Amino acid sequence: MTQAPAIPEVTRRRHDREIVALAVPAFGALVAEPLFVMADSAIVGHLGTAQLAGLGVASALLTTAVSVFVFLAYATTAAVARRVGAGDLKSAIRQGMDGIWLALLLGIAVIAVVLPLAPGIVDIFGASTTAAPCATTYLRISSLGIPAMLIILAATGVLRGLQNTRTPLYVAGAGFVANGALNAGLVYGAGLGIAGSAWGTVIAQFGMAAVYLTVVVRGARQHEASLRPDVAGIRASAQAGVPLLVRTLSLRAILMIATGVAAHLGDADIAAHQIILSLWSLLAFALDAIAIAGQAIIGRCLGADDARGAREACRRMVQWGTATGVVLGLLVVAARPVFLPLFTSDSAVKDAALPALLMVALSQPVCGIVFVLDGVLMGAGDGPYLAWAMVVTLAVFAPIALLVPTLGGGLTALWAAMTLMMAIRMLTLWLRTRSGRWIVTGATR
Repeated sequence: MTQAPAIPEVTRRRHDREIVALAVPAFGALVAEPLFVMADSAIVGHLGTAQLAGLGVASALLTTAVSVFVFLAYATTAAVARRVGAGDLKSAIRQGMDGIWLALLLGIAVIAVVLPLAPGIVDIFGASTTAAPCATTYLRISSLGIPAMLIILAATGVLRGLQNTRTPLYVAGAGFVANGALNAGLVYGAGLGIAGSAWGTVIAQFGMAAVYLTVVVRGARQHEASLRPDVAGIRASAQAGVPLLVRTLSLRAILMIATGVAAHLGDADIAAHQIILSLWSLLAFALDAIAIAGQAIIGRCLGADDARGAREACRRMVQWGTATGVVLGLLVVAARPVFLPLFTSDSAVKDAALPALLMVALSQPVCGIVFVLDGVLMGAGDGPYLAWAMVVTLAVFAPIALLVPTLGGGLTALWAAMTLMMAIRMLTLWLRTRSGRWIVTGATR
């Protein structure tokens, strides 16, 4: 970013309070998401290996499918926050309703694809003959909950845009408890097996979606915003989401390439890679929480025509991201002797993971800056640039990663390539924020 005078102490404290108020509840809600899968795994795991393997395949497919549509939260947050900043709460909620209607339509479309094609999709992902029937059963039933999952994404974006991250935390917490109770009751009490786990999750998801819709509808009535679907508004929400979809697909491709390369390195390396990737994902939740705060704050500032406030908030959040990354990196170094034994007793896996973990630790300050700047540009509605930057990053990363098995270096070299990938992202995002071209004020971009 361009040189600017130091942020006044009063302003810095105000930004700090806002960041903490938004980021801490957002982190709790983000962590609740993987806990759903963990709870399902713990309950289904006692049914047998085939059931657990089937759940693993189906849940991976569902997680991928839903993560592709995460733009429903990101784009909605930015659009709603701008209108909040402009003081037009009626239009803000109306914009949010357009995102929710889009989520419903996309969810119905996904069901139409998954229900008939579930067996073929499971086969493509290499499920064994014993696990495939379980995976198909779970996938078909759970796909019925995809509209609810997508509505939750869009409604979460609405509330974030309204500067409210506490409600998503409460709903996610209640949903986690309900999901666990329903799963246990239907799997064991009703004797439905893996199908009971799927139905329990679907019921919990629709319950969460109903709570979100109640909150949003109440706000719409309070501000006299229409609840009816608006074709132009839904189309605008979809158009805003397309660049973020490209960004997300490029990022997913990077992670898939990394996993594929690790698989070619050998069993110990792929096992170590999965352990490290799970840690990397957990660390990402902490950094993403700051990014979510960035989306909400930046969108509101720009909607209020406060370009200076947006710049100051951006600078302060970069400082937060950097400091958080340093702390997380130090925690990884300190915890590595305890962390690895939790996942494996295989010395070969530990030997492969240890130096790669150090690469992850070194990369955390860079990751902190990347996540924050990503959130800033999302909040500014700068989706086309984010899409272009991620495609460029993928184009640079892919050949380097694919050369790792040939050039040697093992898993450490692969995670060095992942660190390079994050450095490229940081460079592209820093250049954009430094240029100031992301600063477009007004209720709409």
